[in-house]
Amino acid sequence: MRFQLLGPLSITDGPESVVLAPSKPTILLASLLLHANSVVSTEYLLRTVWGEVQPATAKAALQTCVLRLRRLFTKYGVTETPIEAVPGGYRIIAGEQNLDLIGFREGVRRATQLTRDPEAELDVLRNALALWQGSLLANVRSDVLHRDEVPRLTEERLRSVERACDLELALGRCGEALVELWSATRAHPGHERFREQLIECLYRTGRQTEALAEYRRVKGYLLDELGVDPSPALQRLELAILRGDDLGPASDKRPSAQVLALTAERVREEKVPAAATAPPSTPAVLPSVPAVPSFSGRSAEVAAMTARLTEERGGPATVLVSGAPGIGKTALACHVAQLVREHFPDGRLLVRMTGPGGEPRGAAEVAAELEELRVRTGSGDRVLLVLDDVLTAGQVRPLLPSAPGAAAIVTSRRGLAGLVATHGGSVHRLGTFEEAESHELLLSVLGTDRVNSEPEAAARLAEICAHYPLALRILTARLLTRPGLSLADSVRWLADDPMARLSLTDDPGMSVEQVLGEALDRLGPGLAAAFLRIGSLAHDKVRAEDSAEALGLPVAAAEEALERLADAGLLEEGPPGPYRMHELLRVYACRTPHHTQTTQKV
Repeated sequence: MRFQLLGPLSITDGPESVVLAPSKPTILLASLLLHANSVVSTEYLLRTVWGEVQPATAKAALQTCVLRLRRLFTKYGVTETPIEAVPGGYRIIAGEQNLDLIGFREGVRRATQLTRDPEAELDVLRNALALWQGSLLANVRSDVLHRDEVPRLTEERLRSVERACDLELALGRCGEALVELWSATRAHPGHERFREQLIECLYRTGRQTEALAEYRRVKGYLLDELGVDPSPALQRLELAILRGDDLGPASDKRPSAQVLALTAERVREEKVPAAATAPPSTPAVLPSVPAVPSFSGRSAEVAAMTARLTEERGGPATVLVSGAPGIGKTALACHVAQLVREHFPDGRLLVRMTGPGGEPRGAAEVAAELEELRVRTGSGDRVLLVLDDVLTAGQVRPLLPSAPGAAAIVTSRRGLAGLVATHGGSVHRLGTFEEAESHELLLSVLGTDRVNSEPEAAARLAEICAHYPLALRILTARLLTRPGLSLADSVRWLADDPMARLSLTDDPGMSVEQVLGEALDRLGPGLAAAFLRIGSLAHDKVRAEDSAEALGLPVAAAEEALERLADAGLLEEGPPGPYRMHELLRVYACRTPHHTQTTQKV
């Protein structure tokens, strides 16, 4: 009998496999297997199974889950991996033969003994990677595990894939590497090394045009998403391709299997703390704040933020910009940072506070990177930090500057009232554009001739986009690359299905539907279901009394759900007045299948 953790959680016996149904015992089993042979604290298990807020009966229910698991083990003849009750928590005993995660890490470790034999090392790594089967923990419905553990495991796999592709390049097997790299670059567009390997493979197989097209694609992605240029290695590779240079034998550029094994060993030896910890992640790039092309609108906010950041003051300044996903928080923050750059001669840094999967980055990790940068550059205290996409007040409090000449702009979908209560500062809650602001954006991007030649169609396009900044940016990017397309034709095309068509095919991140979907993923399933049900109500304005029946909740609980959605940036205004939902969010909610989960779990 064997547990498969690297995919949907399942139990296998030879060729037969049983995928476990989503349930609390399944979450419990996954939590124990992820830390096999270590004591997992009761507090941590309660959080993984029930979330951050547990019912009063959670501890007793946890014991029931353990009993159900033991019965399940008996049913399937699982005898070699017992669940032990130990002081402070539980432990499951497993080895390489009965848990694929241990098998994978052992395979990576064995590869360290074969670094002088690339053929053998590659074979061992490929066998280890073959243990990954499908979407990781797809049937384990735990926000905590998907936030803290899945990114950690995914990083282990990506490092091994990267190493395997390096070995195939070194062995001259570019054709085999291409198959893996096409999938890897599309699944992980921000992983720059995969892009570099793909471009090198294309060039080595005589596909120079495709290699240069791929370079342009990754350059555009990095500029749009992170505001940075490609790495020096990628730039050198592009220059070599343009000159038609002979790259010579492929070299081993990435961490050896020994480094990968040490990483896996460190992860394996970690003890699970009683409280949650952020998963280790690759150090984030700390780029200078990029310029925002064709910025328009938000004149009142720009004036107020600029005045706040440049005024004479006795201490640091803090500015909070909040609002719905895609409403233009980051663009506003970066634009203002550019305007006030002369007041912050020691630098203006854009710091992403979430990882690639939306998981929060720890304050200690970010603080260490900022200190390393300060020491390396010898910069002073007059710095402006743009702390982007902050999830909680506690995540950012230790990072706020204390020097009188310093400042921070914090962007967040949440209201972060706790941060305002403890640190003060000015607050700007962004809504959709006014009609004039939408028109200004169209003029700025598409040009006056094109917009003024079809004024009614231009106004209609802004209306279909519900004056939502992200939607307008996507639309104008599409129109800018199709100069012969009339605005009237665009109106007819977009009106048929605006939610599906407000996306860019060459950049999956530029999609209204995807951005809003990722925002829902950050909520618990109950709260996400509440959002979808509220969005389907016929009322333009929603009160707790109106939504209680639709949510199946008492009025007080319905009001709490509405307030939490407002705090998450998905509703506006609120008590004592009614709540309302941006029109584009309402369209998304109406076309998205409702969660079957009851909102009593909100």
